[in-house]
Amino acid sequence: MIKHLLFDLDGTLLPIDIDFFFQDYLSALSARFSDIISEKGFKEKLMTSTMVMVNNQESALTNEEVFWRDFPNRIGFSRSFLEPIFLRFYENEYRSLGKNIPFTGLAHEILTLALNKGFKVTIATNPIFPKNALMERLSWINCHDLPYQTVTSMESMRFCKPNPNYYREILDLLQAKAEECLMIGNDIEEDMVASVLGIKTCLVTDRLISRGKLKIEPDYTCSIIELNNIIDQINE
Repeated sequence: MIKHLLFDLDGTLLPIDIDFFFQDYLSALSARFSDIISEKGFKEKLMTSTMVMVNNQESALTNEEVFWRDFPNRIGFSRSFLEPIFLRFYENEYRSLGKNIPFTGLAHEILTLALNKGFKVTIATNPIFPKNALMERLSWINCHDLPYQTVTSMESMRFCKPNPNYYREILDLLQAKAEECLMIGNDIEEDMVASVLGIKTCLVTDRLISRGKLKIEPDYTCSIIELNNIIDQINE
């Protein structure tokens, strides 16, 4: 029986695609650091440190600790100098990025249905962002104040997608068995990989991402507007 629904955020509940990260987000963030490094240089170093975090295979450090162990050395300034700049960005310019996100109310409707059906809900987004940034993104779809089991952030997690250990970590946090969970997402490599642990999967096709590296047949396939029907029929 499915007890836990794990929802990806970007491209699934939140109607944005990868261009948001590479264009709007990175450009706005790099402007905060224009006094110390060029936009191109900042983007390259930030992405490199992000990939160090994504590719980390050790459980000793959180993703946040991995990032901050690497990034200051690349950019030549201390964490104590850099981190407040990130925080000011998330409190100001970052919020304005949500103005370009189309709002339909569908995500709130889906999550509310899931909760009303008795499912425990986790936002299983790739934990490369701090929690305050993720809660801000959830606010763009009016889903920031729902009773989630957890929202996977860089502070709380030790692995990233598509590492299966990310999903093992979620199972441990939820104290759940794999067969009690359904992972819902739009990225075959990052989201459907949960199936290698025995987690059921649902592929949302509106903003489908497939790099052709993983051949997995999801248990369910649907558009976002069809997701309510699937949730309504689970365990019946």
